[in-house]
Amino acid sequence: MAGKVDEGGGDDLADNAEINVTPFIDVMLVLLIIFMVAAPLATVDVGVDLPASTARPQPRPDKPVYLTVKSDLKVALGNEMLGREQIGAALERATKGDKEQRIFLRADKTVPYGELMGVMNDMRRAGYLKIALVAIESVGGGDGAR
Repeated sequence: MAGKVDEGGGDDLADNAEINVTPFIDVMLVLLIIFMVAAPLATVDVGVDLPASTARPQPRPDKPVYLTVKSDLKVALGNEMLGREQIGAALERATKGDKEQRIFLRADKTVPYGELMGVMNDMRRAGYLKIALVAIESVGGGDGAR
């Protein structure tokens, strides 16, 4: 807090009610830059057109493991492209051998059901039984069977 010197005599200093906001703005700009840099690093860059779901969203772990089946039936773990025969070894590396860790399976909505089941069978053969299917959350009733 700053004070003014009063020429009128007396020993009391008058209070200055102005707040110095420069340090606050500096801190906010630094935080903004940190979040702008960190936000793109927290996403998976493999593009896939997910189907919609009306199910209640579940909590996500801190570092989820995403296995993605693209529309051209190529498989990716995170951003790393894999062959179907490499799924077990890649999951082993990503989870550090923890077969109880939930694997988030994302698939383009144009992927045939049989191909998706084939990938799930490959995961099961590798010992990964906790599989969560990822979809886009929709508000309405969706376009499911009636």
